Amino acid sequence: MTAAYAGVFPIAPTPFRDSGELDLDGMRRVLECMIDQKVDGICVLANYSEQFLLTDDERDALLTLSLEQVAGRVPVIVTCSHYSTRIAAARAHKAHRAGAAMLMLMPPYHGASLRADEKGMFEHYARVAEAAPLPIMVQDAPLSGVNLSVPFMARLAREVPQVGYFKIEVPNAAAKLRALVETGGEAVLGPFDGEESITLMADLDAGATGTMPSALLPDLIRPVLDLHRNGRREEAMAAYARILPLINFENRQCGLRATKTVMMEGGVIKSDALRHPLEALHPATRKGLLELARAADPLALRWGR
Repeated sequence: MTAAYAGVFPIAPTPFRDSGELDLDGMRRVLECMIDQKVDGICVLANYSEQFLLTDDERDALLTLSLEQVAGRVPVIVTCSHYSTRIAAARAHKAHRAGAAMLMLMPPYHGASLRADEKGMFEHYARVAEAAPLPIMVQDAPLSGVNLSVPFMARLAREVPQVGYFKIEVPNAAAKLRALVETGGEAVLGPFDGEESITLMADLDAGATGTMPSALLPDLIRPVLDLHRNGRREEAMAAYARILPLINFENRQCGLRATKTVMMEGGVIKSDALRHPLEALHPATRKGLLELARAADPLALRWGR
């Protein structure tokens, strides 16, 4: 397995109609907008896709639609996380059959207290790898409440060959990325960050080769990676400074709501509806988001106008 995947791999939002039903046409437009954003790849069915609010049938419909719509133009990562190893493996098998390029999985967890130990986590990833011959990205996120240690992740990379990619989005991500790159060596093919790229410069300096933000402004994030990769760090810092207010507002004030609101304003989708118990942005927060978005001018804000 080669280090084929690097760059900007945003999370695709899942659009709903005001009634709460899936907006499948809107999903196609989301994917087309993301491709026009010149992304290096797309991740579907992730937490920022509201995967935890989807039925199994809806997951299957979105999986098929996404892979057919993208049609190989960019690689698609499919999130297959589940506490049950059997269900995660079945999801991985479906993703492989549909044409996914990579799988992403959180460690197995459920609620505040159901956790697997390192033996169980290792077996979880190994069995998913057996179910689908695809690269695997390990998602290390606070949501799981699981401590994935650097030695454990390095062992996964060395002993489960399909595990070569890591999305690190915990506090002090840069320090953990640096340690993972040093400890895992050549087995770590793709150290990525997440959290809307809110710590991107520090993470790039620590060795990150990719980032997995939302689909709000990947077209403005990509130049930061390109400049940094080409040794033009000061220019990368300046480009990042211009968009950081919007990234910070998204991360700290809006969460997954931000992309939908900007995409609706930009004519990509017809509604920024969420499924209960998630609630819409407060009008003042929405106003602040759009004010910053207009100043930054991402493609999503004008794609459908």
